[in-house]
Amino acid sequence: MWLNKLERKYGKYAISNLSLYLIVGYIIGYVATMFSPNLYELMAFNPYLIIHGQVWRIVTWMLLIPEGYNVLFAAIMLYFYYQLGTSLEHTWGAFRYNLYIFSGVIFTIIGAIITYFLVILYLQGEFGGAGADVGIAEVASASGQVVGQVVSTYYVTTSILLAFAATYPDMEILLYFVLPLKIKWLGFLYGAEIIFDFITSPWPRKIMIVFSLLNFLVFFLTTRNYSKVSPGNIKRKHEYKRKIKEANKAFTYENGARHKCAICGRTELDDPNLTFRYCSKCSGGKEYCQDHLFTHTHN
Repeated sequence: MWLNKLERKYGKYAISNLSLYLIVGYIIGYVATMFSPNLYELMAFNPYLIIHGQVWRIVTWMLLIPEGYNVLFAAIMLYFYYQLGTSLEHTWGAFRYNLYIFSGVIFTIIGAIITYFLVILYLQGEFGGAGADVGIAEVASASGQVVGQVVSTYYVTTSILLAFAATYPDMEILLYFVLPLKIKWLGFLYGAEIIFDFITSPWPRKIMIVFSLLNFLVFFLTTRNYSKVSPGNIKRKHEYKRKIKEANKAFTYENGARHKCAICGRTELDDPNLTFRYCSKCSGGKEYCQDHLFTHTHN
């Protein structure tokens, strides 16, 4: 498998306990923006400003907790995702967990760049090809702001929960430390929320939702065992069932009986309480009822 080959070649570069570093980064970003709210705008992802020299934004957007989280809720969610991420790392190994998280980040950045240029094309059309009143620079700047509003780490962190729910569907957790809940139901709830968000969002956000969750889709679609549903395996199963059916017919007596005493000829249809056993000392695999199992002559 392609993951095994990558792990053998690059596994030594994996970052152990990656979830802890992600949480520390969130804390740094949260504290920094709490004391200086203007930093949020300076750290947010903005393709237009990145192209014009503010290259730190390629990294700093990952330190920003999605807007709308208060201190208590942010702390609970960070602790929750730390537990999930650590468990996944222990299950998958550091390399695969690293690959999962960083591919989510890379897909998000790629999606943001694609969205940026699509928004530019869209706004150019809105302003008549960026005419005299609105220049291409203004359109590009506005496009960067649009993208900055839809790029966040929300779906990257959500992909951790989805991965955990797919890996341990029946594991029970205490939601908010109180409510017992199987993780698969929480995964379904988040999945429904994502679908609703996708349906009701404007098209730039739709693109970002898809790209931000590509790591989940790619990782699980390419690591599933599809041999069970392959045409060859389906054919083998069909042949096996056919042969079993033919074998059962060969050992079926008149009227559909499955057991018959070699002495008295009674079957389970004559008396459902009869017990039948094979005799190891007789040749031909003869079967006897309970009344003749120990009284018959071996032959």
